[in-house]
Amino acid sequence: MPIRPPINFPRWLETNAHLLQPPVNNFCLYREKDFTIMAVGGPNERNDYHVNETEEWFYQYRGAMLLKVVDEGEFKDIVIDEGAMFLLPANTPHNPVRFANTIGIVVEAIRPKDSKDALQWYCREPVHTEPVIIHKESFHVNDLGTQLKPVIQRWMTDEELRKCKVCGKVAPPK
Repeated sequence: MPIRPPINFPRWLETNAHLLQPPVNNFCLYREKDFTIMAVGGPNERNDYHVNETEEWFYQYRGAMLLKVVDEGEFKDIVIDEGAMFLLPANTPHNPVRFANTIGIVVEAIRPKDSKDALQWYCREPVHTEPVIIHKESFHVNDLGTQLKPVIQRWMTDEELRKCKVCGKVAPPK
């Protein structure tokens, strides 16, 4: 396979920015043997936390984003400003919050054959002193863009999945 030419990202955006709008919000720029490079736009609306066994690199090209994480048993917010980059350690639960008219680049490793990603949701009721997972679904990732949707739809439509086993509250679907 021949080497592809470089992408002039500002020029690419002039004709392809519509690909970064809801409901999809992302476009795979490169997918090779070891890495996937995606352009990602906002806004998005999710309340799950994604966990993968490999690092993720974030670069915020336009506007700021918020990366919600669970770190050392606490919810934390990491702001990634325009022009900033951030390397998220492997196995860190995270929820990328992207605002309207923002664009970023995300680099992810191709998952090893035996790896598992997870989507998990937490109970946000103030009765808990530490993060409590309500529901977790693990799977091997081949195509994150298509694999997330059915997992998220199950969460949104099944109230029993959203019920906290500790406090009994039902989390909102979004």
